[in-house]
Amino acid sequence: MEILFLGTGAGVPAKARNVTSIALKLLEERNAIWLFDCGEATQHQILHTAIKPRKVEKIFITHLHGDHIFGLPGFLGSRSFQGGDGPLTVYGPKGIKAFVEVSLKVSETRLKYPLEIIEIEEGTVFEDDRFTVCALRLDHGIESFGYRITEKDKPGALDADRLKKEGIRPGPVYRLLKEGRTVTLEDGRVISGKDYLGPAKKGKIIAILGDTRPNEAEIRLAANADLLVHEATFNKESGQMAHDYFHSTTADAAQTAKQAGAKRLLLTHISARYGKEDWPALEQEAQALFPDSLLVHDLMEVPVL
Repeated sequence: MEILFLGTGAGVPAKARNVTSIALKLLEERNAIWLFDCGEATQHQILHTAIKPRKVEKIFITHLHGDHIFGLPGFLGSRSFQGGDGPLTVYGPKGIKAFVEVSLKVSETRLKYPLEIIEIEEGTVFEDDRFTVCALRLDHGIESFGYRITEKDKPGALDADRLKKEGIRPGPVYRLLKEGRTVTLEDGRVISGKDYLGPAKKGKIIAILGDTRPNEAEIRLAANADLLVHEATFNKESGQMAHDYFHSTTADAAQTAKQAGAKRLLLTHISARYGKEDWPALEQEAQALFPDSLLVHDLMEVPVL
């Protein structure tokens, strides 16, 4: 599981940073990729990566400001033109359905795959046997959501050595036992896989937040997260400006990570007013409050440890 930042800038594209889009790579877990936001030129950024658009099965939109959605119609069309035929679901605030449908209609873009658009409310927006995705409203100028992605705990390792000692040879039965099932062996013995599994492996928790002022909801979303992705549009000195524009500073993001008990903080959505020479200072501002902070840049990939 890795996070690949396709765009890390705020507001408008800049030479050093494209606008927001984040790819959560779940290739080992479900042979798929989830996008979080899809700012202008997201599909151009993808060309510089190994991502295949047909692998993108879900897109979660945090809010409807242009720097988070203007790349969505183009990506949806390109996915179809490039042979993507598997279903895709877009989740987002009220209005995302009209935006997508009108964009596709007036451009006469016809998709070759099933597209579902779900306008979300607070709570669980997706769940299957491997993952749960929950959303809460944040504090921004328009409706903006944060997402908490929880990987469900995985079964522990199968004690193959013990099985062999008991005369149970490797084969299809091992797969059944790994799944925790009860099986009847050829010699008539009935055994349960649960008796041969080690402790369950704790699933990962990731919080990816939309644009926001500091608020209680983001603390809940990021509680004990292995990774928190938080906007840091402004530096510490620009706290009043950040508040006026419904955004966060580097210090705000760090304080959220600290209060939530997150393990690691990734800072994104950086204003173009800060050039490359300013980036180390921005990172250090966060690290002063939360040491495990990292200021990310376009096309940076970070493993979820």
